[in-house]
Amino acid sequence: MTAHRTTIRVRFYELDPYNHVNHSVYVSYFESARVELLAEAGYSLASMRANGRSIVVSEIQTKFHASAEELDELTIETEVLEFKRVTTTWRQRILRGDELICSQDLRAALIDEHGRPVRFDDAMLDALSIFAAAPSDPEPT
Repeated sequence: MTAHRTTIRVRFYELDPYNHVNHSVYVSYFESARVELLAEAGYSLASMRANGRSIVVSEIQTKFHASAEELDELTIETEVLEFKRVTTTWRQRILRGDELICSQDLRAALIDEHGRPVRFDDAMLDALSIFAAAPSDPEPT
């Protein structure tokens, strides 16, 4: 399958005192890319809330490989690695051209309006499967 791609330009207020993107900002970049992927798959946050569903992150592992700076154009690649009954595992990478800046694996769960885990329905699994990683895709280094 194919990774979803989102492009973002680094803004001044995202920089730390060393003129690099602050480490916490990368998590926001990754979140924005996942929200965009969900919307393109037909599951905007608003439509999910209207149906009593939300996706919540339960685990994040982030690795920083290089620094991004003001006005860098970054590409965020997002793939779904695994689908389980109520959770999904995602892999995301931030690139500047071909250079890997940051990578992240995360687990997210689908919950109802009361915060209880619920199963992904077949339609949602089908919609997200177009962004499923190929079985042979290696982990980022």
